[in-house]
Amino acid sequence: MKNSAPSGPPQAVQPRADYEFRTVWRMSGASCEEVYRILEDVEQLAVWWPSVYLDVTVREKGLPGGIGKVVDLYTKGWLPYTLRWSFRVTAVEFPRGFALQASGDFVGTGVWTFGQEGADCIVAYDWRISAEKPLLRRLSWLLRGIFSANHHWAMRKGYESLQLELRRRRGETGVPAPPQATWPHR
Repeated sequence: MKNSAPSGPPQAVQPRADYEFRTVWRMSGASCEEVYRILEDVEQLAVWWPSVYLDVTVREKGLPGGIGKVVDLYTKGWLPYTLRWSFRVTAVEFPRGFALQASGDFVGTGVWTFGQEGADCIVAYDWRISAEKPLLRRLSWLLRGIFSANHHWAMRKGYESLQLELRRRRGETGVPAPPQATWPHR
């Protein structure tokens, strides 16, 4: 049997920058319909979740119900970097959930699911991505824990902000402003 030696210089191996997150929120006293309607209203994300969503632009409206909708996002967490990415809605099942395909600084899939448990809506988000932003891709091997903590921080702010948005949309007065961005970003 003939052994073949590799030809040419050795190739650099790209570090893995894959992440899998599962977030679960219990929205007390909320229906799945209420939560679904807030999350599908992407044009308002920067209003009610400003700690993470800095700018949101719908590039393509998609079909009735949302399949095919394409959205451009400018986002951040508590770390001092921003991300530019887009998503396309790939599946919808009102009011049980929807799925998206991400591209740009994140590449992968996100799936929101909603289930009613008594008076509460249980919200789950499964986010399976590869970080493509050069900073994240190059440093994931070293800073994976910090990058993961940044995601968890963003989702905690989302939970707090969604609770406040539910109160506002129900007409409650005196609702505090949602948590704001942690550092200048423009």
